[in-house]
Amino acid sequence: MTYQYARINLALVTYQPTVDWYYIETPNIDQLNDIYRTYCTYKHFASVMPIFDSQYLDPDTDLIGYRDQGRLVAWSMIKRYDSHNALCAQFAWNYHNPRLRLGIESLKTECAVYRDRGFRYLYLDQAHLYKQGLEGFELLGPLT
Repeated sequence: MTYQYARINLALVTYQPTVDWYYIETPNIDQLNDIYRTYCTYKHFASVMPIFDSQYLDPDTDLIGYRDQGRLVAWSMIKRYDSHNALCAQFAWNYHNPRLRLGIESLKTECAVYRDRGFRYLYLDQAHLYKQGLEGFELLGPLT
C-alpha cells in the first residue's frame, strides 16, 4: 500500500463557507469525544488513534464546530504550524443528517476560512480519493 500526502494550495481556492460553522472556544471534551466515537463506529474503522485532551486544548490548534439546527454535529481540528501552513489533523461527524455532506463541505469551508486568514496551504495528510476533486489539490512529492 502506498501512502500519499496531499495539500490544498489556497491561492487556487474560490470556495465560500456553505455550512453553519464556528470556532469552538471552550471545548466540551466529552461531547467532542462522543462525536469522534460515533464517527469511528459509523465508518467501521478497525483501529484509531485516541485524541488526547491536550490536543483539544493546544493553543496552536483551532477547533471548528459544525452545527445542524443549532446543535454541534461535527468538528475539525486544524493544527497551525505557522502563519502560512496548517494541517487538517482530524475531522469527526455523527452522520445524523448525511445529506449535509459535511465531510466535503467542511473541507471547502476550511479552505475558504484559512485562505481568508492569509494561509497558503492546508495539509490533508492522506490523499483520499474524494479529496482529489477539491480546488487547489496537490499531491506532495519528496521535495515539495
